[in-house]
Amino acid sequence: MDIPAELKYTKDHEWIRIEGDIATVGITDFAQGELGDIVYVEVETLDETLDREEVFGTVEAVKTVSDLFLPLSGEIVEFNTALEDEPEKVNTDPYGEGWMVKIKMNDTSQVEDLLSADGYKELIGG
Repeated sequence: MDIPAELKYTKDHEWIRIEGDIATVGITDFAQGELGDIVYVEVETLDETLDREEVFGTVEAVKTVSDLFLPLSGEIVEFNTALEDEPEKVNTDPYGEGWMVKIKMNDTSQVEDLLSADGYKELIGG
């Protein structure tokens, strides 16, 4: 299972890549494996400012629908529109082409509350 060391993670199985005040968010390799074949990703919060832990969208797999929780407070400035036609990118490349949203963070100190790769490994029993 792939858990890149340079990323941050949440207990909700999301990964975060920080670049300046922009955070790119997706779901982890573990999460996509648990969900199975992803058939739809819905994000209707583009250009909205949300608090940490608020639902920003959903991911639909063959057997279930799961909410996506914002790992950091901020404005959702971009949605990966490639997922509209190819949601399976979340399964095949969760840390690359399967990213979901980009957030303009409004409180960078929240990054300190995220899990490291080692902390995430402990969470999932790795």
